[in-house]
Amino acid sequence: MSEETITIGWRAPSNIALIKYWGKRANQLPENGSLSITLDKSTTTTYLSFQKKKAGDQNISLRYFFHGVQQSQFEKKTRELLNSLLTEMPFLADYELVFKSENNFPHSTGIASSASSMSALALCLVSMEEKVTGNQLKHEDFYQRGSIIARLGSGSASRSLYGGIVTWGTIPSIDQSSDDYATPFLFPGESRLNRVMDIILIVSSKEKAVSSSKGHALMKAHPYREGRKDQANANMAEITNAIRNNDYQTIALISENEALSLHALLMTSGPEGLLLKPDTLHIIEEIKLFRETSGLDLFYTIDAGPNVHLIYYEDQREQVLSFVRQTLSPYCEGGQWIDDKIGSGPIQMTS
Repeated sequence: MSEETITIGWRAPSNIALIKYWGKRANQLPENGSLSITLDKSTTTTYLSFQKKKAGDQNISLRYFFHGVQQSQFEKKTRELLNSLLTEMPFLADYELVFKSENNFPHSTGIASSASSMSALALCLVSMEEKVTGNQLKHEDFYQRGSIIARLGSGSASRSLYGGIVTWGTIPSIDQSSDDYATPFLFPGESRLNRVMDIILIVSSKEKAVSSSKGHALMKAHPYREGRKDQANANMAEITNAIRNNDYQTIALISENEALSLHALLMTSGPEGLLLKPDTLHIIEEIKLFRETSGLDLFYTIDAGPNVHLIYYEDQREQVLSFVRQTLSPYCEGGQWIDDKIGSGPIQMTS
């Protein structure tokens, strides 16, 4: 390639898992399969600029800017990822790399910012590989390779390479599923899940006390580890069957069970594992009461943080928005909530 600077950009979404991935094996492989909904509006946009090095050293050379500020923590994590890829992507050591990234939602608060950021970064790397090597991948192979790379940076990021409903992990009932990469999950076109909505209720925008990486590590010695794997596998079989059969009540039941199970595991991992806040519990109780009185099919889920995802369907939107504004927003930090929905996946920002 010439000495010019090339810039590649991708916007990738966050996702919210209904079946939670919790606990991992070597090389970022999951202890159990997971299933998530890809979001539409909660995204990370990352640009990668690269220029041929003038010197011939074989070290990774990179700078990482987050919202315009150079971030040593992000540089360290990205360098570790790129070093792990050098065997299969040796060209990474031949270029000066500059990453510029922005989220449009709070990071490190349980809204899977690592999923959107690592998936955007992985897509930039695969696009760079195509430009440097001249080898254009088929569409399916491009995203599968991106999913593998994203997984190495953040397990849940593997799922953000695809839109709709996505699984990750070897799942007996899903063809071509793998621990190495995520797989789009096909479901009936007439399903209301094609129009599923997600309101993210921001109880706290502060960085959580236990990172996801630490939480996964704590599962290695957890007394409930084997029981959790059995539970997750059973829940996966039940929810995939419910999705295929448009059984929305079972989807709600399993999703809430998974959310509470995740936080039970966190709380029993150590004293710092209590990530739920009083207002988180208030929101849960209000959702349960509203569902009982309204008869709607809505439900909640929670990632590894205090914020609550209210999942509902487009045909319920008017009633749900009124409920959120009047009843739930007072429990949110500064009245803040994010109005999101199921999304179609990443978008390339540069040609």
